[in-house]
Amino acid sequence: MSNLLNSKERHASMSLAGIFSLRMLGLFMILPIFALYAHNLTGATPILIGVAIGAYGLTSGLLQAPLGWLSDRFGRKPIIVSGLIVFAIGSLIAAISHSIEGVIIGRMIQGAGAIGSTVLALTADLTREEVRTQAMSIIGMTIGLSFMSAMILGPLLSSYVGLSGIFYLTAFLAALGVLVVIFIVPSPGKVRFHRDQELIFGDIRSVIKMKNLRSLNLGVFILNATLTGLFVVLPVNLLNNAGLSLEHQWYVYLPVLLLSFVFMVPLVLIAEKYRQLKRVFTACIFMMAVSQLGLYLYHDNLPIVVFCLLVFFTGFTTLEAILPSWVSKAAPLTARGTAMGLYSSSQFMGAFVGGVAAGWLVNDQLTDGVYLAGLAAAIIWFLVAMNMNAPRHTVTRVVRLGIVGPEQIAQIRDGLLSLPGVVDVAVIPEEETAYLKVDSKLFSNQSLLDSDIAGLCHEPV
Repeated sequence: MSNLLNSKERHASMSLAGIFSLRMLGLFMILPIFALYAHNLTGATPILIGVAIGAYGLTSGLLQAPLGWLSDRFGRKPIIVSGLIVFAIGSLIAAISHSIEGVIIGRMIQGAGAIGSTVLALTADLTREEVRTQAMSIIGMTIGLSFMSAMILGPLLSSYVGLSGIFYLTAFLAALGVLVVIFIVPSPGKVRFHRDQELIFGDIRSVIKMKNLRSLNLGVFILNATLTGLFVVLPVNLLNNAGLSLEHQWYVYLPVLLLSFVFMVPLVLIAEKYRQLKRVFTACIFMMAVSQLGLYLYHDNLPIVVFCLLVFFTGFTTLEAILPSWVSKAAPLTARGTAMGLYSSSQFMGAFVGGVAAGWLVNDQLTDGVYLAGLAAAIIWFLVAMNMNAPRHTVTRVVRLGIVGPEQIAQIRDGLLSLPGVVDVAVIPEEETAYLKVDSKLFSNQSLLDSDIAGLCHEPV
């Protein structure tokens, strides 16, 4: 069996990545421009501007899991289409609003179209387990490219169409996403529950009790709070202190993001291939702290600001790439989906709190305090990270079984544990599935095919 995406899986992965891209592009284009345009809205205050920037995170964080649960019962594509329509409605409300309160409502409705977990579940439905990591990587790269494109397109397009035009464009992109779902994305032959991709409410308490997972959730919360807080003050600082008008601010974002991506690649390679995940992790947190300190001290010096942003986004993009990998390694076999769900919710909640906190600081005439708050948060995160246990470098594999009798569970588990590189096994008979945590350098598909239990495996990894 091939370990590469076949044509159908490639088509599914690319089309689902396109949905993510269209949605995230709309969300991210607001980041670099909203703080400057929002002052023209009725009732705008710094704290409400911060709330508006981060508002989508509150509803997204709360609704990711429930919408994923609904997709198990009513189908993936109906939930995705519904979520995109809700997202488009929120965008239109924000576009026609002349008050900051109206934009906040629109942003919250945007976030209510929280289809991320459902798109990932559909990806799992449409791909084999042995190639699923490749499919998820395509989606991950697309999100990164969407962020980079949005940082450039937001300032560029807003100079022609204004803030409302960006929201209208966002609604159009969501409508385009609906067409992609209906006419391009394949329909799964069977909707399956994927324990390694979807949240199980009953597992939440046990996952929260795990030290490393708590620390990783705190980390991604701080990471996204810092990013959102940064864009409450950065566009204004670039204009007032560095003399860079909004339509020219992409001159900063383009080289910074391109170079940060270039620097991120070897760091991820060192973390994963050379198994230095914790060292790269802590180094990137340190980079974020240094960048915040530099922005606080030299926010009126454009060359230093650009350098600090390069340091920040190198750390940020690297952490965004390696944090999910660490969550996957640290999560219990049967609760990986739950761990990833809590991680995703922490990510969105961080965006909300970061916007509110930054707005509150600016409201109290403490604009530079946003950078100090980012520095303090990074220091706290660094201290927490230093006390984390380095992860064992494992990946999750899934084996589809036939109907398993009670007397066969122990036989299958012991047989799988005897294979080279298998660290842990969980057999779930009601799902006719076995989950394996393996060292990818030692484990091979052939060892499973040659084992005594191969006959019990209908779809071996």
